[in-house]
Amino acid sequence: MTDKKQGVLLAATGPGEPHAAFTIPAEPMFETRTGDLALPRNGKKPRNIVVILTDDHRYDAMGFMGTQDFIETPQLDRLAREGAHFRNAFVTTALCSPSRATIFTGLYAHQHKVVDNNHAIAPGLVFFPEYLQAAGYETAFIGKWHMGLEGDDPQPGFNRWISFKGQGDYWPNGDGLNVDGERIEQDGYLTDVLNDFAMDWLESRDREKPFMLFLAHKAVHAEFYPAPRHEGKFSDGTFRYPETMAAGAPGRPMWVENQRNSWHGVDFAYHANLDIGDYYKRYMETFLAVDEGIGRIMAHLEERGELDDTLILYMGDNGFMFGEHGLIDKRTAYEESMRIPMLARCPALFGAGVQVDQVVANLDVAPWLLGVAGLEAPDWMEGQDVAPLLRGEDVPWRDWLLYEYYWERNFPQTPTVHAIREDRWKYIHFHGVWDIDELYDLQEDPLESNNLIFSPGHEAIAERLNAKLFDALEETGGLQIPLPRDAGERNVLRDAGGPGLAPFPEELLRMLAR
Repeated sequence: MTDKKQGVLLAATGPGEPHAAFTIPAEPMFETRTGDLALPRNGKKPRNIVVILTDDHRYDAMGFMGTQDFIETPQLDRLAREGAHFRNAFVTTALCSPSRATIFTGLYAHQHKVVDNNHAIAPGLVFFPEYLQAAGYETAFIGKWHMGLEGDDPQPGFNRWISFKGQGDYWPNGDGLNVDGERIEQDGYLTDVLNDFAMDWLESRDREKPFMLFLAHKAVHAEFYPAPRHEGKFSDGTFRYPETMAAGAPGRPMWVENQRNSWHGVDFAYHANLDIGDYYKRYMETFLAVDEGIGRIMAHLEERGELDDTLILYMGDNGFMFGEHGLIDKRTAYEESMRIPMLARCPALFGAGVQVDQVVANLDVAPWLLGVAGLEAPDWMEGQDVAPLLRGEDVPWRDWLLYEYYWERNFPQTPTVHAIREDRWKYIHFHGVWDIDELYDLQEDPLESNNLIFSPGHEAIAERLNAKLFDALEETGGLQIPLPRDAGERNVLRDAGGPGLAPFPEELLRMLAR
């Protein structure tokens, strides 16, 4: 732990309550690269590892979940059937770059400092593949890196590197790909190109070493462009619109209601007249090429006799809202934003049809995969090894999760958000906006449609969760709001003919005696 200095918390604990003083760490609370990347062995056989990461894939957008009748994801269904489904998997920040940095470091965004999509990881911070490489693994990164705005230079920890600038494009845009530091043209539809590179590397790798392939797709990030062979496949499907899409929900914060008429709202989505149902169908059509690629990788490993000894981990980098609470996109602390799909298969390590009910987070990926590689995770990582959960062991596990998102000038619709999510209760706290916080009973109200923050009888719950939130931030060095330099385009328009401003929250109104 670093030395601490006193600071003042810039938010009160409730209407009319005074500000409170908390300790603030003077320095970052993580260790950086020292040159020695050797970790202690855990005595277990190192396994091959394949990580397949997608962008903006909802936790329930999988065929076996039955959320929409027309969805087809046969390879994901197979992973769930033959392996494990993490039913309560979450990210600690629902935004591409912060989430990816957390996956690679096992740290919160306020620790690794990648708090938006425009800033790179600080020099010296260690990525878990560096430890694998030092332990004798052959490693490859193929796909979307997206930390540092436009950067696609090779990063530490990878023997093979194939990436592209920023978000990339489904079809060639002239920027091409960075292949081990050399730029080449993008030849075709990006998902297929990345799948082909993954197959080529698997074919050519050193068979004498264990390997780790990290395949990070652009898909299914908007705009959604399916491969031509998949376009229109779900056009005749019937989309079930979310129950919370209607305007005027009681207890909904003013900023959420106002966001309906914005880049990230259903009334002016992406500054266009967009039908959410049609958009979702294209989203799932765009995913089909990813699913096919998973099947190709599994078929290759099976042919080589390596499939059952290889951990295949599939996950999304954050969720995505399709009309819930009148919103699209992610960033918020609502379930559809912060929950992700997570599936794993490795018969050598755990059985088939496993369901993990505990809350697992992107924080846990780095320590878990280090354990799969036969290594002890460093104690500075915030995550936990999920292997005991997959084996059905009764082990101490988290009963709450910290969530954070920091306001972006280029997408000002969403304020800074912090949240504590327990199995039953979720408390959402906003910074820098004159509005109300949120409290939900997830057991009685899984759709988060009844805000209990001012409901009689819930005062003690809100107070307890507020204290837990700031305790967690204090203990992990998160009591400082970052102020990054302005970067990226701004999406700040409203539809002049659309809905007007929401009324000020009634709970904060008082009548002055006259």
